[in-house]
Amino acid sequence: MNWHDLYERARAHGDAAAGYYNDNIRVDTSDGPVIIRIPIHGADMMDLRPWREDRVLTAIAPHVRDAPRVLHVSADPPFQVHEFIAGDVLNDVAPRGVPVPPHVLGDVARLFAQLARVPKLPDVPASWPADKDTTAFACLLSDLTQRVYDTFSAEYADLFTALAIPADPLAPVGDLWRNLTPRAFVCVHADVHRRNIIVAGGATTFLDWELALWGDPVYDLAVHIHKMGYLPEERDALVTRWQAAMPSGHTTGWRQDLDAYLAHERIKSAIVDSVRYSQQFASSGPYPEHQLVTSLTTKLNAARPYWRTPTSLTPRTVETALRSR
Repeated sequence: MNWHDLYERARAHGDAAAGYYNDNIRVDTSDGPVIIRIPIHGADMMDLRPWREDRVLTAIAPHVRDAPRVLHVSADPPFQVHEFIAGDVLNDVAPRGVPVPPHVLGDVARLFAQLARVPKLPDVPASWPADKDTTAFACLLSDLTQRVYDTFSAEYADLFTALAIPADPLAPVGDLWRNLTPRAFVCVHADVHRRNIIVAGGATTFLDWELALWGDPVYDLAVHIHKMGYLPEERDALVTRWQAAMPSGHTTGWRQDLDAYLAHERIKSAIVDSVRYSQQFASSGPYPEHQLVTSLTTKLNAARPYWRTPTSLTPRTVETALRSR
């Protein structure tokens, strides 16, 4: 197969499913469709990305059943070719507020259990926290969030003020990190949400492994819960299945630490998405403006209790702030 020709066809296609770091373009071939993943030049780095996605997918392939296969990797020009997964994006069939198909909760719990069996990701950076040092791992997360805030705090000062984001937004997580329970590290996906899940025929496939880390399994659970916006009964059912599926040593102290990670994720979302949604407002991005306003209002109000801000923001206030940029 001529991979470069597929890349050129993808570039000319002009119809990509864009994430924050890659464009995803379906290209049909004589052997069936494939996905061309092309990095977005100049994307703002707001997440840890220590491993190339193809290295992650290769490492997990013997242990994780429900992930796409890498078919080709090119360094120059940079792109990857992934197996095409037929089915429906979960967000299309079950957006927030709609129960997910019954099999999804069990499939998510099984995914996390499978990731716990991955021996180790290749070429762990020398500076990476030692196994079970959950506090050091958590500090990596919040240090990056702080850098994102510091990077944009001057340019977006008026927006942050209008949205009542405080000058020291990460202060609440400092004490929480010191009390984390040591747990053995595993491969964590770190981005399992409704737009990264394909469902078809009672099966679930998990996409977009570019944010995978080697770290605390409770963090993966927290990110998933935060980004999915489950109904309360779904969240309870998922946690029960997660506890049953995971090795016992990976769940010790999970309840308190889940709340700590959720605090960070809610604060991070308030900061990061204020910037991202403002940028999308200015550039007429792929999502409707009313959807961005509703989503950002929810995320900001989820962070406000940690900042001891008693009143909630209204969608009108958020929309006015976004339009004023």
